[in-house]
Amino acid sequence: MLNTEQLNERLNKTVLLGDGAMGTMIYQQGVFLNACFDELNLSRPQLIEQIHKEYIEAGSDFIETNTFGANRLKLTRYGLADQVKQINQAAVEIARRAVADSQTLIAGAVGPLGVDVAPFGKTTAEQAAEVFSEQTETLINAGVDFLLFETFTNPQELIIAVEAAQKIAPIAVIAQITTNEFHETAYGTALVDAIRPLSEHKAVSVVGLNCATGPALMLSSLEQVRSATNKPISLQPNAGMPRQIEGRKIYMCTPEYMAEYAKRFLEKGVRVIGGCCGTTPAHIKQMVKAVRALDRATLKAAPRITVNKTDQTASEPVEAIPLAQRSNWGRKLVAGEKLTTIEITPPRSTDLTGILEKARLCAEHGIDAINIPDGPRASSRLSPLVTAIKIKLETDIEPMIHVCCRDRNILGIQSDLLGAYTLGLRNVLLITGDPPKTGEYPDATGVFDIESIGLTALARNLNHGLDLAGNALSEPLALTLGVGANPVAADMEREIDRFRLKVQAGAEYAITQPVFDAEMLIQFMDATKDSEIPFIAGIWPFTSFKNAEFMAHEVPGVVVPDSLLKRMEGCKTREEARKEGIAIAQEMIEAISSRVAGFAVSAPFGNIKIPLAVLGKIESETI
Repeated sequence: MLNTEQLNERLNKTVLLGDGAMGTMIYQQGVFLNACFDELNLSRPQLIEQIHKEYIEAGSDFIETNTFGANRLKLTRYGLADQVKQINQAAVEIARRAVADSQTLIAGAVGPLGVDVAPFGKTTAEQAAEVFSEQTETLINAGVDFLLFETFTNPQELIIAVEAAQKIAPIAVIAQITTNEFHETAYGTALVDAIRPLSEHKAVSVVGLNCATGPALMLSSLEQVRSATNKPISLQPNAGMPRQIEGRKIYMCTPEYMAEYAKRFLEKGVRVIGGCCGTTPAHIKQMVKAVRALDRATLKAAPRITVNKTDQTASEPVEAIPLAQRSNWGRKLVAGEKLTTIEITPPRSTDLTGILEKARLCAEHGIDAINIPDGPRASSRLSPLVTAIKIKLETDIEPMIHVCCRDRNILGIQSDLLGAYTLGLRNVLLITGDPPKTGEYPDATGVFDIESIGLTALARNLNHGLDLAGNALSEPLALTLGVGANPVAADMEREIDRFRLKVQAGAEYAITQPVFDAEMLIQFMDATKDSEIPFIAGIWPFTSFKNAEFMAHEVPGVVVPDSLLKRMEGCKTREEARKEGIAIAQEMIEAISSRVAGFAVSAPFGNIKIPLAVLGKIESETI
C-alpha cells in the first residue's frame, strides 16, 4: 500500500500511465449491458484477468480493479447487496494474478453511489460514508496499492468517500470528477469550484478528471484544473464523445489521436494519464509509446545518475577559455557581428560528396558555420560527428554539431564531446532530441539519461576542466555552448523556465525553432531578458503550400500563421511557390534583424541555394 508521500515520490520521477475502459472491453466480449459487470469477478474471473493482462501488455503502470460499481447501493439493483465483500475481494485477487511478477500497480476503483447525497437527495452523509467504508475497507485489506475514486459529479460525495477510506488506512488517493463540455458538473458546479475543495483536502494525493468528454475537451479544461490546485493532476478521457450508431455507443477516437493528446497532457504537466470509456489496449499501447519516450526526454532534473568520486577529483574548476578564443563563431558572438549558419542534414548513406559540395558553396558565400542535426525527427542518418569532421578537414567553414540525449547514455555523450574537441570541433548545439516515437523506428529505445539542461551543465564543466565525476581533465575544453529555444511553445511558462535553467547551466547562445511570427519571438525574448544570451533565429523557407502545411501541422514546436498559409496556397507554380517562400523568409529576417544575433536557415529538401538566396548571397532566379 502506498501513502501520499510515496505516490508523489513516484510522480516526481515519472508519469504514471493507467489502463483504459473495463466496461468497453467486457461489452466487446458479448456481455449484455444490463448485466452486473462487477459480479463477473465471481462468475467469469478469467475474462476480467485477461482484460487486465492486455492492458499490462500494452504498458500500463497501473490497472484498476473491476469494482467501479461494487458498492452496496448499486449491487442492490442486481440482488447482490450481500456480496459486496466477496466481489471486491475477488477483484483484487484477479488483479494480483494478472500483475504476477510485474511492477504494475493496482488501483482500487471506486465510483459514486448512484444516488443523490444530501442536500441533493435523501441519502445522508453518514449513510454514504457507511457504504463507501464497506467497499474501501475490503479493497484496502485485499491489498490494493492505492484508491482511485472516479466519475464523481458531486465533489462533496467524493470527499465523503475519501474520508471514509482514510479512517481505515492512510492510503494514497486519486480523486477524479467528471464535467461536461461547459466545464461544469451535472449539479452545475463550475470546474474550478469542484476541484478546489478536493485540492485543499489533505487526504487527496492527486486530483483530476475522467470520463464524459474526449481528450480535446479535457485538454481545454486542464488550465482551469491547474489554476485550482498545486497537487499532481490526473486525466483519463473517453475515446472521444460517444455517438449513437444503430443503438450502440461508438467512441470514434483512434489510438493515434489519443496518443497525440496524451503527449499534450504530459507537456502541460499532467502526471497520471489513462483512458476511460471507449479506450482499449490498442489506445493505451499508443499512448504509452508516445508518453514514455517524451517523459524521458523532458525530465525536470537530470541527470538521475549516481556519480562515484575518485581521488583525482578536482577541488576547484579551472577558468574557462574566453568565448572569443574558442572559435570564429565565438569571436563573432562576442564582437556582436551578425552570424549566419545553414543547416545541412547528414545523408542516409556513407556518401558525403554532396554534403561537402554544399559546405564549400556556403564557405564561398561567407556563411559562418554549417550546423549538422543529430537524427532529426528521430531518423537514422550518418553520424553528425563524422559528417562534421569531414567538413572541417575538407572545406573552409566551421561545423556546428547537434548533440542530443536520445541515443547515447551519459558516458557515451561525454566521450563524444571529448572526442569532438580532440578532433578540432569547437561549436556544439545541446538538445534533448526527438523521441523515437516521432520517427521511422517508433519502437526503438530512447536513452535520455539526461536532457538538454543537464547536458549543458555537463559541457560547461568540461569547459572548466572537470569531467562528469568531477575528475580533473588534462586541459579544459573550449566548446561554444548553444541550446535550443521555442518561442511558440504550447506551454510558454514551462519553456521560459527551462530556458532560464539552460542559461544558468551554462548556455552561451540559443538557436530557435523556425520562426514564422516575429511578434511571438520578440515576446519570448522580452520574457527572458533577465537571462539574456544571444539569439540565432531559426528560419525555414517554404517551398510549396504542402510544405507549409507540413510545417504547420506535423512539426512539433512550430506555429505557422494562417496568413502565411494563404500566401503559399495562392501560388500557382512550383517556381512561384519557391520565390514566395524565399520572400516570406526574407521578410521575417528584416522584421527581427535588429533583435537577434544572426540566423540559422534551413535548406529544405537539401537545396542549399534556397537558404543562400534567403540570406541575399545569390539571386533567387538562379536557383
